[in-house]
Amino acid sequence: MRIDVLGAVRALRDDGTPVELGGPRHREVLARLVAAEGRMVTTDALVDDLWDDPPARAVGALRTFVAALRRALEPGRPPRTAPRVIVTEGPGYALRLPREDVDVHRYEDALARARRDPGEVAGLGAALADWRGPAYADLPGSPWARRERTRLEELRLEGVELRARILLDRGEGAALAAELGAHVAEHPWREPAWALLARALYRAGRRGDALAALRRARTVLVGQLGLDPGGELRRLETDILNGSASLDGARTVWAGPGTGFGAGAGFGPRTTVDLARTLALAGGDALVHSRRERLAAALAAERTADPFLTARVIGAYDVPALWSRADDPEQSRAVVAAAERTLAALGPDGPADLRARLLATIAVESRTADLCGAESERARHAALRAEALARDLADPALLAFALKGVFLQSFARPGLAAVRDETGAEILDLATRHGLANFAVLGRLVRLQSASALGDLDAATAHAEAAERLAAGTEAPLVPVLTGWFRARAAAERSTRPGGPSAAEAAQRYRAAENALRDAGMPGLHRGLFPLALLGLRLLHDRPAPTDPHLDWGPYRPWARPLVLLAQDRGEEARSALAAVPDPPHDHLQEALWCLTARAAVRLGERAVAARAAAALRGASAEHAGAASGLLTLGPVARYLAQAQECAAGG
Repeated sequence: MRIDVLGAVRALRDDGTPVELGGPRHREVLARLVAAEGRMVTTDALVDDLWDDPPARAVGALRTFVAALRRALEPGRPPRTAPRVIVTEGPGYALRLPREDVDVHRYEDALARARRDPGEVAGLGAALADWRGPAYADLPGSPWARRERTRLEELRLEGVELRARILLDRGEGAALAAELGAHVAEHPWREPAWALLARALYRAGRRGDALAALRRARTVLVGQLGLDPGGELRRLETDILNGSASLDGARTVWAGPGTGFGAGAGFGPRTTVDLARTLALAGGDALVHSRRERLAAALAAERTADPFLTARVIGAYDVPALWSRADDPEQSRAVVAAAERTLAALGPDGPADLRARLLATIAVESRTADLCGAESERARHAALRAEALARDLADPALLAFALKGVFLQSFARPGLAAVRDETGAEILDLATRHGLANFAVLGRLVRLQSASALGDLDAATAHAEAAERLAAGTEAPLVPVLTGWFRARAAAERSTRPGGPSAAEAAQRYRAAENALRDAGMPGLHRGLFPLALLGLRLLHDRPAPTDPHLDWGPYRPWARPLVLLAQDRGEEARSALAAVPDPPHDHLQEALWCLTARAAVRLGERAVAARAAAALRGASAEHAGAASGLLTLGPVARYLAQAQECAAGG
């Protein structure tokens, strides 16, 4: 089985015969699952992507499309056996095919290999030949397809230019002139492409044509864009006029991992990580690809065996980070491992600024929700060492970066919102005094979280509004997503007050916030958050837990499950589930998860569990459960604490 989307969407059997996929909606469902790269796409997201104005029975229609696709793709699957290609996962569907069986994934992998190793250029050429036209060509009106088509077209152009550059750099490529001539005719504003065309013409013995190509490039850039040619074109023109030997011999360059967002030219690891840092602020697919490129750049730098370069590349990714659960734990662990290796290579006498950045990176990437005891201690120690070095160096930007690590390591126990607020206040002060715009946003959001945890909605709202104003000037679209969640959290709390919004209105606010977060590129934050918010809203109104089987509780399932079972009148199962509940991870939601444990223990009369929860929550009695996230609330911790203490005492 093979699926192709680089052109019209189609599926082919192993013998090359086409699979009848059905109508346009069927093909769009399949294509949307391809674009998710194996990740689950919720039913709600698919409905929103398929229809501008979903019909009343949209979910039923979607299930019909999926069932038909399953029959088409697995015609020999026996009845009542689980599908293997389009699988049901949580509240949605995912495509399960090896990456080499999907043309777009095959292309992206070939491009990534060629970026790392020029010896893989033949594979890149073969993958480029798979393009039959614009990606998702038969889905012209779908907004998600337009976004993917734009992204993939940039990747295609990068692949064309990277292949040409590798061939020219190793002394080949004279036959590329016609291909590159067509390329620049179609994309005349891509300056690196003009340089490649001139090199190919020169390699083919057409020196005059090479110079003419550079003159045309200057005419296009100056006449249509008002831009003078960059240094590469000017140097190339001089080399061609002088017959420089550098144009004839092969030369070695590091074809940087690129970004897939119009990087075009091959960048070195430092340039790549700078671009990745910028793209991270855009959220969505840009954030996902940014993280990949950041790791690729770090590993590429490490292969140079230059620990100073590697330290600068690893430590340059100082983007704001706010959540204590990693979006991609494996990537984070790989970055931490690279930072630790580089720190060891620098040694204790290495440059203090580089050691501080590596230590801060270890602290930031070691998200507390994903760590065991020894790892947590090592990460906290790294944060404190980075802070001390940064203070000694009196470098404001470095200190702000180090304090970000301190913040992310300040969830060692429940009840530390006031401590985090002090850290946020210092980050904000540094950023304001020294013009560090992105850290100013971070400082505001840290203070929003802290004020939310302490129940000060007025202060939290002021920080939210200030963060939104800053974000408008720094092109940080993720900020309104987070502040939208805060406003839903505030509506939930106010729904318990006279004259406040209804519980239904608060739930709708959460639903709108969930829709905005879905495509923000932050699965570590997104998964399970919406069901937990609904559960908190129900607890605020003394109602049972939601029991919708399609809710994806994500990492919070163990703590929610006893209450869900109680809502289904399955008391003994709830008791067993409560007995299996672990202590919550040390993260933004630890107070909320302890309160869920306390609530279930009280309902079931489990005195020992209630006593354990009460002991954990005692230091957080002045805070609101879940509100340290700035995204949701279960209400005051004191309420759950009092009930747990009463239960533990035999009341």
